[in-house]
Amino acid sequence: MKRLIAIVEDEPAIRDNYAAAFTREGYVVRAYGTRAQAMAAFAVRLPDLAVIDISLEDEPEGGFELCRQLRGLCAELPIIFLTARDSELDAVSGLRLGADDFLTKDLSLAHLIARVNALFRRVDALRKPPGDDGQLVRRGPLTLDVDRMRAQWEAKVVLLSLTEFWIVHALARHPGHVKNRQQLMDAANVVLDDNTITSHVKRIRRKFQSIDPLFDALQTVYGMGYRWVE
Repeated sequence: MKRLIAIVEDEPAIRDNYAAAFTREGYVVRAYGTRAQAMAAFAVRLPDLAVIDISLEDEPEGGFELCRQLRGLCAELPIIFLTARDSELDAVSGLRLGADDFLTKDLSLAHLIARVNALFRRVDALRKPPGDDGQLVRRGPLTLDVDRMRAQWEAKVVLLSLTEFWIVHALARHPGHVKNRQQLMDAANVVLDDNTITSHVKRIRRKFQSIDPLFDALQTVYGMGYRWVE
């Protein structure tokens, strides 16, 4: 079955351009001009991935609110912000809300498609982990259900986005091993800058600490990268 991509963009010409590019790539595309239109459709069926602009008609930050709403419906749905706004504050805000990537509209269509394809490869890779590790990863209080992309800490569900789940999975499979940012990106077949990975790690820690204030399994090894400790 073809994957469904939702595009939420209030400029018709830009929206149609993206839709045509994804259609040529073999995806099914649904496009919306407002947050209300998108949420009405998502209440019936969620897409497999959402590409969202920040400013939507009369809502300067409608995309941020849409991201919050989508995360409330599905923690692991891949979400990409694609916007003309390129400030670091906007990027950090989008990632803190749980987006998997933050891109600006000056990038090429080929680059955009490559980032979308990379996110889908991560979904597939998580559901089919290499080797004989099986579908469950258990590390002390942590349990990762790869098939469902669900994380638990001390038997309590931790709602992680796709990228957050993947980072935990990549580290927890080899506890004690330090992975630098480049190794994390190489393993995921995706390009993320240092600030993006740092923001994801901080968000992951906050989510685990909301369940266990003493959580310290995800450690930063300064100047080197990150590791998971049992």
